[in-house]
Amino acid sequence: MLLPHFTALGAGPTVLMLHGAAGGYRSFAPQVEHYALQGFRAIAWDMPGYGLSAPVEPYGVRGLAQSCIHLIEALLPPEAQGAQRSVVLLGHGLGGMVAQEVVMRRPELVSRLVLSGSTSGPDSGWAEEAQRQIALLDASANDMLALAKTVLPGQTGPLALAEGVQLARHCMAQVSPVTYRLALQAQAAFDRDAALAHIHVPTLLITGEQDPVAPGRAIERMAGKIHGSRWVQMPGVGHWQNLEAPDAFDALVLDFLHQRVDRWLH
Repeated sequence: MLLPHFTALGAGPTVLMLHGAAGGYRSFAPQVEHYALQGFRAIAWDMPGYGLSAPVEPYGVRGLAQSCIHLIEALLPPEAQGAQRSVVLLGHGLGGMVAQEVVMRRPELVSRLVLSGSTSGPDSGWAEEAQRQIALLDASANDMLALAKTVLPGQTGPLALAEGVQLARHCMAQVSPVTYRLALQAQAAFDRDAALAHIHVPTLLITGEQDPVAPGRAIERMAGKIHGSRWVQMPGVGHWQNLEAPDAFDALVLDFLHQRVDRWLH
């Protein structure tokens, strides 16, 4: 299996960032730079089918998770022991679904989990949103920039940073329409709700107050099923929390990463 494309910066514990269906490795550009300065090895991948990463077949969360596992194994030195043989996974949207699948399959590879604007399947708006966006894509003759201009205003909140929304629009415009359709279908089909109780790593769940596809009720319910997890709803932002309010988002994540495991789980 070919390794997916990724960008890396810094040295220290590895934080691997997995973008959503409408993103790319640049979706985490603010975090890669900031986390590297905070003493982490910050890595953001291009999910298979995005950027320079070859697609997987059949295209779905399981295949994407296997590609992620392959990347994690390649990133970790074989001589590493204990916590150094694992990474922090930070997944947004579809990337959060991939992260859930990875930690369920290979829990020893994941030390902590951050799920941003991501659900386990039920109570989300992904099925309806996938149908709506595919219809819009058909109507625009596969114009991803036109789709981004139509969709993003409904996915971002009133306090969203203008530069962050602009970056989200740019990332979405670069996505292959063929891949995007497959990614939307993968999100709509994902359902790992029954397996949430098998996640036993410290987990932080983040959503935005205005997130239409990962609403607070769904995130709160997920947190109730993952032992030792906590959830936060960011005011005034929507689905793109890390770009709409990067300073507040990073403060939440870094505080979580610096917490002692025993204090977090109790």
